[in-house]
Amino acid sequence: MSKQNEAITAVYADEDGNILDAPGMRGMGRTGRMNVLLQPEDLIPLPESADLMLLPDRLAVGQSADGETMPISGLAVAAILPAGYTRLYMPAYERAEEAQRLPLYGYTAVVVYCDELYCAAVYTDENEKWDPVHYNTKELAKLVKRTKKDLPGNRIVEQVGGCSLKWHCCTAQNLFYRRWECGIPTSPVCNANCFGCISLQPAECCPSPQERIKFRPTPEEIAEVGIYHLSVAPDGIISFGQGCEGEPSLAADNIAAGIKLIRAKTKKGQINMNSNAGWTEGIKKIVDAGLDSLRVSIISAREEGYDAYYRASYHLADVKASIRYALDHGVYVSLNLLYFPGFNDREEELAAWQEFFRELPVQMIQVRNLNIDPDAFLDIMPEPQGKILGTRRFIAALHEEFPQLVIGSFSHYVEA
Repeated sequence: MSKQNEAITAVYADEDGNILDAPGMRGMGRTGRMNVLLQPEDLIPLPESADLMLLPDRLAVGQSADGETMPISGLAVAAILPAGYTRLYMPAYERAEEAQRLPLYGYTAVVVYCDELYCAAVYTDENEKWDPVHYNTKELAKLVKRTKKDLPGNRIVEQVGGCSLKWHCCTAQNLFYRRWECGIPTSPVCNANCFGCISLQPAECCPSPQERIKFRPTPEEIAEVGIYHLSVAPDGIISFGQGCEGEPSLAADNIAAGIKLIRAKTKKGQINMNSNAGWTEGIKKIVDAGLDSLRVSIISAREEGYDAYYRASYHLADVKASIRYALDHGVYVSLNLLYFPGFNDREEELAAWQEFFRELPVQMIQVRNLNIDPDAFLDIMPEPQGKILGTRRFIAALHEEFPQLVIGSFSHYVEA
C-alpha cells in the first residue's frame, strides 16, 4: 500500500495518560468550530521537540467507517509545537459542559499515520538558533551568576535571570549565553487588555506562563545591558517588548534615552522592539532615537476582530499610523501575526489583509500559533461572514500578490 493510501487514525488518551490509536476511527482536526477529516497533505511527522498534552474534560473525536463523526471514550490529545511550525488544524474534541478553560498553549491536531504520530502543521521557517537544544543547558545557572557579577545591581539582569531559570524564556537566556536576540523588559504597564496575554491574566482565568516586570528600568540600566550584549554577541539583537512586560512604547522616554546611550558607545548589532504599536507618539520617540526594527503584534486587519481581541485604549488606525511612521523612517517592520485556524483564514480576513499590505508594505509576517483555549477565543470574536479558506490558501494568496513579503516565524537579523 502506498503511503498516500495509508489510514489516518484518531488518537486518544486513556485514564492512565497513555496515548493510543483508535482503530477504525479516522483522524480529524478542527478549524474554527468545524471538525474536518485530515488528509495526508495536512500532516508532518511530529517534531522531536514537540510536546504532547491531554485536554481535560474533552473527549477525542473521530469519524467511524460509516461516516459518522463521534466521540471516542478517551481524552483528546494535542501537540504543542516548537517555534517555526504553523498549525493547520486544532484537535477535534467534544467538550464537557463543566470543562475549565485550557491554559495558554497552541493546541495542534495529532493522529497516527504510517504507524507513527503525525501532526497537522507546516514548517514555516528554518532558524537553527531557536532549536531547543541550545537552551536550558546545564551551565545556564552558572552563566546567570556570571552576568549578575558583571552587571551588579542591574534590575533587568535580575528579572531576565528569573525568566531564564523559572520560565525558560529563550530571549532571556541569550543574554547569559552572550549571543543572538536578547530581551530587555522595560514596561510594567500596558494599553491593551489582550484576551490571550501571556504575562498577565485575571485570577479567574488560566495561569500566565510568565511573570510581568514590576519596576521601570532607568535609561542607564537599559543601556548597561544593551551595551554589554551588543558588544560581544554574534548577530546581536536587543529587543524591547518581551513576554514578561506590558507595552514598551509606554516607556518611550526611558527607552529612547537608553538607545541614545547605547549608540554613543557601540554601533554594533540591532535594536528591535516588539510592540502593539497603539501609542504612536511613543513609537515616534523610539524610532527617532535610532530603532532598527519593529515587530508589531496583530491578529486582524479588520477593526471588529482587532478590537475584540486587544480590548485596548487605542484602535487599529493608531497601529497603522505607527507602522507608517516607522516605514517612512527606514525601520524594518514585521508583523507578529497571531494565527488561529478558522479565524485568520476567513475570506473577509484575507481581503482585509490584502488591503492592509497594499497600504503598508511591511517587510515580513511572522506567523505565530495563537496560544488560547479555542472555544473561549471564538466566543469573543466576530462570527465568520464568508468561507474558511484554510491556512495554505491564506498564505499562498499573500505570497502571490506580495512576493516581496517574507512569511516566516522568527525575527531575522537585519544588516544595517
